[in-house]
Amino acid sequence: MSGPLGDLRVLDLSTVLAGPNCARYFADFGADVIKIERPGAGDSLRAMAWKDPRDGAGLWWKLVNRNKRNIALDLKQEEDLDLFLRLIDEANLLIENFRPGTLERLGIGPDVLLKRNPKLVITRVTGFGQTGPYKDRPGFASIAESMSGLASISGEPDGSPMLPPIALTDELTGVVAAFASMVALHSGVGQVVDVNLLETMFQIMGPLISLYLLTGEEQPRLGSQLPYTVPRGVYQCHDGKWVGVSASSDSVAARVNEVLGVADDERFSTFAGRVKHRGILHDLMTNYCASRDSATVLKIFTEAQAAIGPVLSMSDIAKDPHFAARQAIKMVGATPMQGLLASLSATPGELRWEGRSIDLDGEEIRKNLWNHRPDDSKQK
Repeated sequence: MSGPLGDLRVLDLSTVLAGPNCARYFADFGADVIKIERPGAGDSLRAMAWKDPRDGAGLWWKLVNRNKRNIALDLKQEEDLDLFLRLIDEANLLIENFRPGTLERLGIGPDVLLKRNPKLVITRVTGFGQTGPYKDRPGFASIAESMSGLASISGEPDGSPMLPPIALTDELTGVVAAFASMVALHSGVGQVVDVNLLETMFQIMGPLISLYLLTGEEQPRLGSQLPYTVPRGVYQCHDGKWVGVSASSDSVAARVNEVLGVADDERFSTFAGRVKHRGILHDLMTNYCASRDSATVLKIFTEAQAAIGPVLSMSDIAKDPHFAARQAIKMVGATPMQGLLASLSATPGELRWEGRSIDLDGEEIRKNLWNHRPDDSKQK
């Protein structure tokens, strides 16, 4: 395999999103990733949500399982289990997201696998971790978003808590699992990596738990606003379009104040003052945008180097020049999707193919195990 991770062999035994996303990042940067599915229907991600109108394949599947080889194995069958163990013998990383104890019940727990391959890293992705009173609960992104504190601070002040409208937890946990796996691989020591949805979301909550335990204060729901940055939010312009504005530092806030015509107002000269007079400053920003079209607002704020951006939909992003210049949207096979997670100047990743048909590479893997370069020209 080519790419900076071309010397790594990864077995992806996980399903749906968080675990497969972890494996995707390894595959994007050159690791030889073998996706293992159960025979028949395979990973349920294949049938989830939107389908490609051209071939009926799931769009989630094509994105999350790109660049991986594919084999169908029934680990309850002796012959398939034997093949799996022979793959383990030469693997660097195994990614799985069964409930805790499932690998052990199959007779392939970490103790068994590490005995066969002492340098193997086993990344276990679950809802709540391998230990603790919740460990046996099924893991879902929405549950992690509810229990991590995120939902409680999301939404309008007088409204209900809100969940994000994307698979936020699964996406973030994939990145966290990939990072943790790389740390373990770098250590050179075979070990188990315990990653879970709940603690991933808890990690991104910033110092809110510190704030509560030290002061008893909790962040309230403020819609798009933040308790410590004013103005901050989305504002509708005269033409009906929306812009996002942030005053996240004193220097940026000073430029926003200049645009709003209140640069000399001492009430807005400090973070504390702006927070104290939140309602006044928010109304000034609302009225400023409402009386001007979005192009004018964007031009004035941009020229003043005040933080602003248009609220873009996917139809806007599809034709946005910056996304195009950065190649943020790539054609992988015949399917447009997000490009690489990061750009490396000397050792870039590569997008080779979409998520493949079930067991497409099974014959080659059974015959050659790891000693075969995938055929990019195969039917996807």
